[in-house]
Amino acid sequence: MSSTSTRQKPSLAEQADRHVLYQKSVQAPEAEVEFMDQTFEALRGRKALSMKEDFCGTAYLAVEWCKSDPARTAIGVDIDKPTLDWGLRHNIAPAGTDIAGRITLIESDVRDITEPKVDITCAFNFSYCLFETRDQLRQYFEQARKGLKEDGLLVLDLFGGTECEDVLEEETEIEGEPATYIWEQVSFNPIDHHMECAIHFDFDDGSRLDQAFTYAWRLWSIPEIRELLEEAGFAKVRIYWERYEDTGDEELEGTGEYYETDEVENQESWMIYIVAEV
Repeated sequence: MSSTSTRQKPSLAEQADRHVLYQKSVQAPEAEVEFMDQTFEALRGRKALSMKEDFCGTAYLAVEWCKSDPARTAIGVDIDKPTLDWGLRHNIAPAGTDIAGRITLIESDVRDITEPKVDITCAFNFSYCLFETRDQLRQYFEQARKGLKEDGLLVLDLFGGTECEDVLEEETEIEGEPATYIWEQVSFNPIDHHMECAIHFDFDDGSRLDQAFTYAWRLWSIPEIRELLEEAGFAKVRIYWERYEDTGDEELEGTGEYYETDEVENQESWMIYIVAEV
């Protein structure tokens, strides 16, 4: 008697690396470096050389920062060691010894790191929104200010718009991958602005990487952030809005270019930069 057994091939979801998919679908480090570079030089009249990335995750941005200039250094701070280790293996080490030697990763609460002082501290992908009370967020801003040089800048991003309080899902195909990125706004409480979100990935073979990333944070408004930055001691807070163009199908498309402003019309969805000067 003979028997045969078949081994089922792993699905695309089972083979996927969530960090690779996140970097391809969410992050745009080249654009972020360009914005910080141009903004710092415009405001300070010199080139920024040192950068600290709070909530750095896989240090994807830190690597791009150091690639952009041989004199640049970066510090990445994150409380999650496995993610830092992944970034070290997959982003920093492959970048080569020169770049790796200019990047320092620190496993820590971002509020505990104020040395060495840097030209720019950034917190992107809305990561600081996990601080859900005014006292918590003000304390973070105070500590971030302590870690900056006398002419340093704190650079944040923030999202909003008329749709940001809705329960919804948005799908985007990932270029070069047999997968679709899904952003889900799971819940929103209008009383305290607590919201929960998730990222999923659907694959062409029908498999799904469910809740690859989950978030619980407060949806802060621009004036709240500005007021807390001022209370934390920053001298001036600037808002940079993305330029949009009409695609002709009743939708606006972001250009990736940002301009400083204090008054705009609201949109269904927007992402801005907030720059605070020491």
